[in-house]
Amino acid sequence: MVSARDVIIHTPEEISRIRIAAQATAVVRDELAKLIEPGMTTKDVDILAGRLIAQTGGRSSFLGYAGYPGNVCISVNDEVVHGIGVDSRVLREGDIVSLDVGVEINGATGDTARTVPLGHVSSQVEHLLATTEEALMNGIKQALAGNHIGDISRAVEQTAIKAKLGVVRDYVGHGCGIKLHEPPEVPNFQSRFKGPQLVPGMVLAIEPMFNLGTWKVKTERDGWTVRTCDGKWSAHFEHLVLITEETPEILTWPKTM
Repeated sequence: MVSARDVIIHTPEEISRIRIAAQATAVVRDELAKLIEPGMTTKDVDILAGRLIAQTGGRSSFLGYAGYPGNVCISVNDEVVHGIGVDSRVLREGDIVSLDVGVEINGATGDTARTVPLGHVSSQVEHLLATTEEALMNGIKQALAGNHIGDISRAVEQTAIKAKLGVVRDYVGHGCGIKLHEPPEVPNFQSRFKGPQLVPGMVLAIEPMFNLGTWKVKTERDGWTVRTCDGKWSAHFEHLVLITEETPEILTWPKTM
């Protein structure tokens, strides 16, 4: 692992380990999405996630990170990120649930998220989910060697602007691979700075967070759960992406183990 200015360039050996961790993370994400259902508590979901993570041979990248108390982040409806599984929160038909998963294996880590609907949701919420995922893919298309972080940010933000959705500004994507959070930051909005240039060997967690209303968010009393300030719903999608000499490699693309 080599640091060049504000980026981390991973060695081939590290990338091999990161691929394994990322694939395990993707499996847990998708298995969890298939198994959650109305009537479960978010604590039930967290316990289930812990079992799925153990089956990969890894451990949760989140549990204990900066004191975080859960195996995964479970954010429901107007919760944006970092929701904690609790016995008092029961999932209901029509909810949307953001599942943010990290798995550490052999000194490498994956990080990925998706937001899933529980049964029927409104066309407005369907639009939110589809657009946030579309923005993720549009951002990944710009994750090309020679481009800059700002190219990813612009692609993500332009997708939100076109769809008239709010872009969360307080939380951003990041480098990832050996540590859960590595430089550089990957904002979902454009600034006057291009940011670091993309170099083969960089691994980025690109993660749009879009809201149906305001971009503004607040943190609950538990010190973790982040909600929209206006109570309107939010979606979160994330892939771990390797910068290569050619097209970007999505390390957390759906796979089976």
